[in-house]
Parts: sequence; structure tokens; C-alpha cells
Amino acid sequence: MSHPSSASGHDHEPQPLTAHSGNALSGTVKVPGDKSISHRSLILGTIADGHTTVESLLEADDVMATKSAMQALGATIEKRGDTWHIDGVGNGALLEPREPLDFGNAGTGSRLTMGLVAGYDFPVTFIGDPSLSSRPMGRVLNPLRETGLQVKSTTTENGPDRLPLTVHGAPLPVPVTYRVPVASAQVKSAVLLAGLNIAGTTTVIEPVFTRDHTERMLAGFGANVSVTTDDDGVRTITVEGQTPLKPQDITVPGDPSSASFAIVAGLVVPGSDVTVKDVLLNPTRTGLFDTLVEMGANLTIENRRTTGGEEIGDIRVRHSTLKGVSVPATRAPSMIDEYPVLAVAASFAQGETVMNGLDELRVKECDRLAATARGLEANGVDCTEGEDTLTVRGGPVVGGGDVETHLDHRIAMAFLVMGLASEKPVRVDDTFMIATSFREFRPLMESLGAKFS
Repeated sequence: MSHPSSASGHDHEPQPLTAHSGNALSGTVKVPGDKSISHRSLILGTIADGHTTVESLLEADDVMATKSAMQALGATIEKRGDTWHIDGVGNGALLEPREPLDFGNAGTGSRLTMGLVAGYDFPVTFIGDPSLSSRPMGRVLNPLRETGLQVKSTTTENGPDRLPLTVHGAPLPVPVTYRVPVASAQVKSAVLLAGLNIAGTTTVIEPVFTRDHTERMLAGFGANVSVTTDDDGVRTITVEGQTPLKPQDITVPGDPSSASFAIVAGLVVPGSDVTVKDVLLNPTRTGLFDTLVEMGANLTIENRRTTGGEEIGDIRVRHSTLKGVSVPATRAPSMIDEYPVLAVAASFAQGETVMNGLDELRVKECDRLAATARGLEANGVDCTEGEDTLTVRGGPVVGGGDVETHLDHRIAMAFLVMGLASEKPVRVDDTFMIATSFREFRPLMESLGAKFS
């Protein structure tokens, strides 16, 4: 089995970890800043005209890869105290990078940056670790090709439209109107970012509402962006190219995907009472919380407030008797990263939980749907994997299994949560890659009383 290189390109020794039950979890914690908003803060700060500050930036490997890429494209970025400072080059003024942009395992960072540079008449080479190099880029590159972007794969070893590859924007790129064929905030965002440096109006038509951080942040930075929704719920987002962007002072809310692990642990570990502070409550990101409430979770949201155009709040959970539910496919975009940990919650629920519309999980860091199903089976959970569905029949979880993470940080963290409540310990084969999104996972969970070895 191959292992990813770190951001610096070095192979690593696997770092297995075992989770043990026995301790109730209690306390108040704050998770790192939201990953999606952190990537976009760095990218938009880079093309703003002046000085942007970012508080609570997620300092995970993925986001740091995007930071390095933005520096290579001309931004000056440094951390002073707890605040990140970005001196942007201005919209339309990116510099040709001297070296390939190494995105490590950062799918979001690489795809959004492909959009960002699509309107520039110079070559940019993208490289990444073995996991990222195996992931398809075609659905982002295809609409960018319509602007005139040329794409050249430097190898065919990983298949077409996979890293490493070089893109080169057209001398006179043209704006596009693109209807997104699959629900993907990354595709939408890449096209909108490309449109920022293309004369005219770029339009994205989105039949299924996906996370809208890019639209919200573009408006905050002063882009000429508009969003309309028709009677069928189809959204049309337009951006006028070559508009100057104004620098911003940003505070990044807590990442709901990272919060999900402490929240589910608090629900399934007997006697637990856990609060996670300052969590992003954007409705495009709260599908897991809605689903858990439907399952009977004792979950309350306190201290709701707004910062930087985004709603945040404190989420308190107490140990709950959960019941199985059917999760509609329409909810998938709002919880796409949370299905592994939802499957763990469903394992402890009474009855059957059916998750629909999971085809997107097949193209994550690994085939996340298959990896979740195999992990459940390894721990004695009765489940059925369909082409785009997962059915989990809950009950007391025996545990005792070894979980193959396939280098996927969310698989690793989800099954460590399982081990905190199962009859026997649960071991995951590697935790090295947890640093890509949530470096503080282990100490944060241990501060609540979790037991790992």
C-alpha cells in the first residue's frame, strides 16, 4: 500500500492508533477554522488590492499548501502573532510561478487554483501526493477549457486530467455560461474564480444548491457578483470580470466537518455532555446536524450570531438514544464529508439508516463509500453498500476491528470515534494524514476524556 508524501514530499511511516471505550466525554472545545473558508480567504486575499488579515485560519497541511501556492503566484503572506497577513497583488496581476505548485493532498486548493489561473496567459504546473494525483480533475478542467485554457498532462500514468499537469490560459480568454452537471462547489468556484480575470460576464447555473462560501466571500471582497434562484430552486450566479477586489479582515468560523467528530462522539458515548464553540452554521454545511436531530439526538445550538456574512453558534450534545432514518439524496451536498461519521452514529442507532445520493463519495481522497462500508464490516456492523447508497443496521457495536483508512483523514477520525463507544477497541492503520484537515484531533478529543493508545 502506498503512502502519501507530506507537503514537503517525504514518505512517512504509518502511524496506527487504537481508540478505547470506558470514559464519558465532557467539556467545551473549539475546533480549528473552517477548511473551505480558509482556502478561499488565502485565494481572494491574494488577488485583493492591499492588505487582508485572517484570524483563526486553519493551519492544516491542505491550507498551508494553498498558502504556498499563493505566495508562488505573487502574494506576500506571513503570520504575526495569531493573525495571518496577506498583501495581495490585485485582480489580474498574478505572477507566473517559477516552480510547480505542490498541493500535497489538497483537492480544494488545487481545483480552485486551476480556476484562479485560468485567465492568465502563462503556464502553471500542478503536482501533488499520490492520493491527489489519482483523483480526477476533468470536471473542473472541462468548463475552464471553454475559456480557452490549454491543459497538458505531463504523464499519462495516472490517467487523463490527473496530476501532474500544466495549464496555460488563453491570451484572450472568453467568459463562459456553464451549467454544473453534478453538485460540486469546487467546479462552481473554479469557474467563478476564472471569471474574475476574464472581460465580460461569467455565469454558473447550479441546479442543486451547494456550499456558497465563494459567492458570499466574493461579495465581501467587493466583486460584482449576483445570485438569483428560480421557482425550481435553480441558482444562477454571475460575476463581472476584471473588477478590483477590496482587502478584508476575516475571522474564520469553526469547521463543521471537524466539529462532527466530537459531536457524534458525545452522542454515542454513554454519559457524555460536549459543547463545541463557534461552529459555522451556513445552511449548505449543516446537513449532518439536521440528520442527527431527526435521529433523536439531544443537540442544541446556543449563542447564534453572525460574523463576516456567515452564521455561527455553539453546539451542545448529550448522550442520546438514536434511531435509524432515511437520509434523502438532496441533503448530500450539505454533508458530503460527514457520511463516514454519520455511518458510525448509525451503527449505534436502533433500526436501519439509509443514506442516498452518495456517488460523490467515490471520488474523494479514496473511494470513501467503499472504505466506510469495509470499516463497518470489520467491526461487526451490518451494512449494505450500493452503487450510491449505504444502509446501516444499528445496534450494540462489537468493534475489535482493524480499519484500513486508505490514507483518508475522515475515515481515520470516524472510526476512532467508533472505538470510543464500541465493546472492543477499534484500531485504524494510519493517522498521519489527519494533519491534512485536523491536526488537533487527538489532543482535542483527549481533552474531553477520549482514550487512545
